[in-house]
Amino acid sequence: MKRTFVTIGILLALAIVVSAQRRGMREYNTSNPPLGKTEAEKKILAVLDDIVTSHRTYLSVPMADGRMLRLLAETTGAKNVVEIGTSTGYSGLWFCLALQTTGGHLTTYEIDRQRAAMAREHFQQAGMEKLVTVVEGDAHALITKLKGPIDIVFIDADKEGYVDYLNKLLPLVRPGGLILAHNVGSNAEYDRAVTTNPNLETVFYMDGAGLGVTLKKR
Repeated sequence: MKRTFVTIGILLALAIVVSAQRRGMREYNTSNPPLGKTEAEKKILAVLDDIVTSHRTYLSVPMADGRMLRLLAETTGAKNVVEIGTSTGYSGLWFCLALQTTGGHLTTYEIDRQRAAMAREHFQQAGMEKLVTVVEGDAHALITKLKGPIDIVFIDADKEGYVDYLNKLLPLVRPGGLILAHNVGSNAEYDRAVTTNPNLETVFYMDGAGLGVTLKKR
């Protein structure tokens, strides 16, 4: 029952954030970046800031979405997070902000060798390499080796493959777990899949390309 109320609270918080942003609060997030409470958190935030300011790498998500990933993972106490589409580790580091407090672990998949190498470098710079497993290769095939339960899935890879990722990972997601999908505003097939399944409840955080937040019902 407690976890049910937590999940409802998360979805309500998400709705409040969306409403605030529609009222013109996007500038607030930009001008008021997150503040580190611990030395570990400060170190991760420093690497995230360096990734942005150096312009040496590709950002898989904007800061606002990264903060939402951290919020959802930490509020749910996520232990097992799976990410499809590591890129250079930017979104993964936002998850690490949560996982270093929940005692969790991130398994992240990247098909591009150069990006995977850069992601490993960023995780190491942040001191988070022990919390992250970077898997190189085609995630469509590799995720079949995963075992549950998974607390959170984050999909941010080839858009035509979203439904395949969903179908393969959904059975491994624990009841009450979340499936997050980036760039959902341009993916009608995936949007339809998560809104027509009675076992799922989905809300869309439509800032930029959009973040879909799907609850696997208990």
